[in-house]
Amino acid sequence: MGSLTYLVLLAGCLVVTAPLELVLRVRVYARWRRLLLAVLPEFAVFVVWVLYAIAQGHWDYSDELTLGLRLPGGIPVEEVLFFLVVPLCSVLALEAVRKVTGWDAGYPREAADR
Repeated sequence: MGSLTYLVLLAGCLVVTAPLELVLRVRVYARWRRLLLAVLPEFAVFVVWVLYAIAQGHWDYSDELTLGLRLPGGIPVEEVLFFLVVPLCSVLALEAVRKVTGWDAGYPREAADR
């Protein structure tokens, strides 16, 4: 797999969680504003953190296991995608658990469905 390793793992995460949206109808994509509010703060914080770690020499990525395409600051494109894909999959999983179990996760279902 080599240079596609990281990308294939991210695609696998999406493939595994996609049925949660389709089969259970958890409506994560339909409530895209709510999804952005959940994902964008985490995305911003972790991208800045990784850029700092790269600049300080604390963090590095294998060119053999990534595409080798780096964005400004030296961050691989796969790492940026990681900070979008993993939270998306997490939100899908959380909403699936809520749907199946009836758990309100700290907020009433009526408010969550808006």
